[in-house]
Amino acid sequence: MQKFIENLDLGAKGLWFPVIISILLATTALFIRKKNITWREIYITFGVVGFVTWFSDGMIARVIDMFDIGHPKKAGLGDILSYTFIPTSLSILYLNYLTRNNKWRLTIGFTFLSLLVEFGMIHSGYMKYKGWNWYISILTFLLAFGYLLPKHISIIRSDSK
Repeated sequence: MQKFIENLDLGAKGLWFPVIISILLATTALFIRKKNITWREIYITFGVVGFVTWFSDGMIARVIDMFDIGHPKKAGLGDILSYTFIPTSLSILYLNYLTRNNKWRLTIGFTFLSLLVEFGMIHSGYMKYKGWNWYISILTFLLAFGYLLPKHISIIRSDSK
């Protein structure tokens, strides 16, 4: 039990930030009125985005070593919450409001929101760049919100017909 608690990295600098953001985003995504997304689509999106996020962490943060979140050698509580709930909640919220008329306005807004979360992680001391920079993040967020998530939801919806 002591090893388990130690591996949670509860003493990490800036841990408070990903904990608070994860709780806020997850509860918002869970309890907000569902406009353009069903519970089935939420379930699938949570699994797909969660998997992609953890896989990307394994490749970009661990193998290529472009940034550190929390302790570089431990996947602590902040890492678990950050990778599990922040991207999935943002994706669910984005898809909940996505329409053909607001796609790019929403994409820019969620890119900006994602950058604010990233800057908060850096400012709190929980995230450190090691070759990564926020320009790459902008491109990644624009790709995710502008292309990948709309494609994702269209695939889910075409499978259900």
